Amino acid sequence: MGADKIINDFRKAEKNLADARASAITFFDKKKPKDKELNYNFRNRDDRLELSDCEEQLRDWASNLVDKEIEKRPEGSKLAHLKELKCKAMDTIKECGSPEALAVALDKVSNKIGITWNTDIKAIPQIK
Repeated sequence: MGADKIINDFRKAEKNLADARASAITFFDKKKPKDKELNYNFRNRDDRLELSDCEEQLRDWASNLVDKEIEKRPEGSKLAHLKELKCKAMDTIKECGSPEALAVALDKVSNKIGITWNTDIKAIPQIK
């Protein structure tokens, strides 16, 4: 009938796909940074791992690498400083108990970048 050749080719293709998935899982498990986890799709779809999952994981790692490289530049150090200030401001918001204390605390945080939180707004002049 001639179907034997097609079935054998199909069987080989499935085996090659299973081997490629196993190789990808092994590769990504060994190469992942110690402090990072693999993407959700990658971790939970071992039996149905797709090429797009591997590509997404590589894009994620490349993005993290770019962020680290940017922080090494002068502009990046300023960006890192602003991120730290944002984190500090968020912590301040969560810890303050009253609106008055919040305004004073945020004024102290924002002064570090040259702005003030509490500024008096001049009244609009009345038209006569």
